[in-house]
Order: sequence, then structure tokens, then C-alpha cells
Amino acid sequence: MLDALNHALPDFFRAIDLLGVLLNGILGGRLARSKGFDAVGFAVLAIMSALAGGMLRDVLLQSGPPVALTDPYYLGTALTGAVIAMLWKFDSRPARIAMVVADGTVLGCWAATGALKTLNAGFGVLPALMLGIITAVGGGAIRDISAGNIPQVFGGNNLYATPAAVSAAIMVAFHGFALSTIGMLVATIVGSAFTVVSHWRRWQLPSTGDWTLTVTSSQLRRFMRGSAIRVVRSDDRDGRGIAEAE
Repeated sequence: MLDALNHALPDFFRAIDLLGVLLNGILGGRLARSKGFDAVGFAVLAIMSALAGGMLRDVLLQSGPPVALTDPYYLGTALTGAVIAMLWKFDSRPARIAMVVADGTVLGCWAATGALKTLNAGFGVLPALMLGIITAVGGGAIRDISAGNIPQVFGGNNLYATPAAVSAAIMVAFHGFALSTIGMLVATIVGSAFTVVSHWRRWQLPSTGDWTLTVTSSQLRRFMRGSAIRVVRSDDRDGRGIAEAE
């Protein structure tokens, strides 16, 4: 049973991967539509949105040419997304809901893929988490910058990078137990559920404008004096010093 699952899941993850390329191609095309770009703008933003995160990961890992360049399905699927965005607006509520669910599924899958590739390349946990997040959200950030927008992942929006980080962490944990295939499945499911719930509940991280820490110089000096440690050399027979906190 487990062997059959291990053989079936890679094809399933590849299908999700290509679905993500198509979906992000559409998202890039939607941004091009809102900016009034021509067909070249549609194509460029679709490719950036769909492939830039994975290409950046592969370049950083130096593990050979990026998959987006060696597998013709990736570029073709991204351009197909651009054409679809040129033909349809996807403004209806069912379409937006479907896009959120599909985007969350792809987010979890891409974050797990980035983390797994990093671990397999011999890197540690922190690089795996970082490149997992970059794989999931890097393309969207590059797309937004190219279109002259502040990247949505920087804040002010529903949680997006956080679900990617959680999915990457799940992949790292399962990889530690040599259960990478099952980890991919769990990370994809959790990433999808987390993203959907965060959109539904409108979860956001607090911005710096919501809180601040104010410490005056006099308060800092009092704190430093209050926490200083004075070493007193005693005259006891053992000749030991006694540390006293003021």
C-alpha cells in the first residue's frame, strides 16, 4: 500500500506543480490586465509569476539549469496562463474562491518542494526554510516589483508567506524521519488549508504602525544600573568572591 502511494504521489505532485504554473501565469496576466499592458506584458508577468521563484531557487542551489528551462512544459504552461488571463477576467465570486483554494494548494506544494530540494542538496534547516518560502512566494514578489507595485507578501494582506513557512517546516520535519513523500502530501494539505482559512478569516500579521517600543535614555540608564552585577571580593578564609546583584 505504502509503495503504491510512493509511486503515485510524484505524478500527483507534478500535476500540482504544473497547475501552480498555470495558476500563477493567470495571476500574472490578471495584473497585466489591470495595468493595461499589451501581449508582451502579459507574457512577461505570467512567466515571472509562475517561474521566477523556482528559477531563483535553482540558481542559488547551483544544482544545474533551472527546471523551468529544461522542461518545455513549464514555459508553455505559463504562457497558456497568460493567454487565459487575456481572454477571461476571473472576476466572479466562484472563480475567486477557486483561485484561492488552488493557490493555497500550490503554495504548500512549492514550499515543500523548495525545502526538499535544498535538503537534498546538502544544506541545513534554515536554508531549506528560506528557499522553501522563496520558491512559494518569490515569483509573485518579482512580478509585483516588475509591475511597479509593492510586493503583496510584504504585508497588509492575508497571510501568505506564513503558510509557506509552515509547509516548509513540515517538509523539513518529515525529511528528518526519511518520510519525504508523505511530508510533501502533508505539507501541501496544510498549506492549502492554512491559506484558505487565512483568507476566510482575514488573518494578517500586525504591522509596525500598530505598536511601538519607546525607551528614553534615562530609562535605559536606570535599567542598566539596576541589572548591573557587582563582584565583591570577601575576606573570608576560603578567599572566594561573592557575586551580588544590586
